[in-house]
Amino acid sequence: MEREFEGKVLLILGGNPETTPLVEVANSMGVKTIVTSGRHTDAAKKAAWKSYDVDGMNVDGIVELAKSEKVDGVLVGVADILVPSYCKVCEILKLPCYATQKIVDVFSYKDVFKATCEKYGVHGIPEYKLDAELKREDLDKIEYPVMVKPVDNGGGVGMTVAYNEAELVEGVKKALEASNKKRFIVEKYMQCDDVGIYYTFKDGVCSASCIYDRYTTDKQRGMSRVNMCSVYPSAHIDDYYKNMHLNALQMFKEIGIQNGVLLLSGFYDNGEFYMYDPGFRLQGEAPHILIKAINSYDQRESLVRFALTGSQGEYSLEEIDDIKFKNKYAATLWILLNEGKIKEIKGLSEIENDKRVVANVQRLYVGDEVYNEWIGTEKQVLTRIYIVCDSKEELLSCIDEFQEKIKVLSENGLSLVLGGVDTNKIK
Repeated sequence: MEREFEGKVLLILGGNPETTPLVEVANSMGVKTIVTSGRHTDAAKKAAWKSYDVDGMNVDGIVELAKSEKVDGVLVGVADILVPSYCKVCEILKLPCYATQKIVDVFSYKDVFKATCEKYGVHGIPEYKLDAELKREDLDKIEYPVMVKPVDNGGGVGMTVAYNEAELVEGVKKALEASNKKRFIVEKYMQCDDVGIYYTFKDGVCSASCIYDRYTTDKQRGMSRVNMCSVYPSAHIDDYYKNMHLNALQMFKEIGIQNGVLLLSGFYDNGEFYMYDPGFRLQGEAPHILIKAINSYDQRESLVRFALTGSQGEYSLEEIDDIKFKNKYAATLWILLNEGKIKEIKGLSEIENDKRVVANVQRLYVGDEVYNEWIGTEKQVLTRIYIVCDSKEELLSCIDEFQEKIKVLSENGLSLVLGGVDTNKIK
C-alpha cells in the first residue's frame, strides 16, 4: 500500500481487539497511530506507534492528549459508547468528524433511535413502558419473555432476557449499572430471523453495502444472544428494498449523514423489519473485511483518510458497491467460548491457510481466560473467520468443516467451545 500519509499522527479512541485491524491499516498508510483507552492491556495498543491510558469517555483528557501529541486527526474505533466523545473531541479541536451532535443523539441512545425511526416508518421492536421505579401497574402489563437493555451500550453488555418478574428486576439493575445515562428499555423478546443492514456514506451518497443473516446462540438462558455465524447476502434483500430501503434513506438524509459507516441490526418477521440496535462506526462483525475482499474497497482506509483530510477519496460508491456480493456467498464464523482458561487451541492455524479464508480476526489466545461476566457478550468470542465461496453449498460445507476442526481446551482438558451453528437451519 502507498504510504501517502507518512508522518501524519492519528489518535484512535478505544483499544479493544476489534480495533486492532483499523490501527494496522492506518500503520500501513504511513500514519503514526496513537491508541488511547482506560485499560493499559488493551490489544489495539500493541499495534500502535504510541498508546496512552486516557479513558475514551474523558473528553478533556483526550483533547489535552491530542494537543500535546499534535495529532492531525481523531477517529473512533469499534466502540459505540465512544462515538459521543469522538464527536465532542473533533468539535473542540476543529478536526474532521463524520458524526454531528444530531447524529450522535439518534444513534448512540437506543430510546432516541427508536423514536426517530418511527417518524420515518422504520419500525422498532414493540416496547413496554417501565422506568426505574418499577411501578406495579407497569409490571402487570408485561408479557414474558422480554429483553432488558441499557440505552447506550452494545455488544450484549448490560442486556438480559427475562422470563419472569424476578429476572426482570435483576435485569433492570444490570442495565442501569451498564448505562452512563442511567436509562434502560424493555422490549418484546423477538424469536425470528436476525439481520444486519450495513450502509456506507460518502459525500452524501448512501449505499446499502451488504445485508446479512445472523444465526445466534440460544444456549445461554437469560443472556443476550451472541452471534455464531453471519451469512451474506441475506435471504431477505428483496423485502428490504420493498419495505424499508426508501424510508431509511429519507431518515438518513434528514438526520444529515454525509460520511461514515452505519449498521442497523434488526429482526425480520413476515415481511417486516424491526430495527433494534444502530452502530455509527466500524463493527465487531467487520463486514468491511468481506466488502474489501469482494467489492475491492476498504472502509478502514476511507475513514482514516477522512480523519486526516476531510475526504474519503475519489472512488464512486455507485460504481463499486454490490449488495449481492457479485453472486458470491460469504460468512463470518464466530467461535464462542464458555467460561474457563485457555490451555490449547487446535485447528485454527490450519484454517487460516485455507484459500477460502480471507481473514481470521482472533481476540483470545492461549493463557487468556473467559470470565463468567463475559458470557452473553462479544467478549466470549475466540475469533471471527471470514469465508468467501462461489456457492452456498460450498459455504455451508466449509462452515461445517471449520467447526469440526477447531478445538479449544481448558486447563483440565475439557472443551471450552460453546457449540456451533447448525447449517441445516441456514439451508
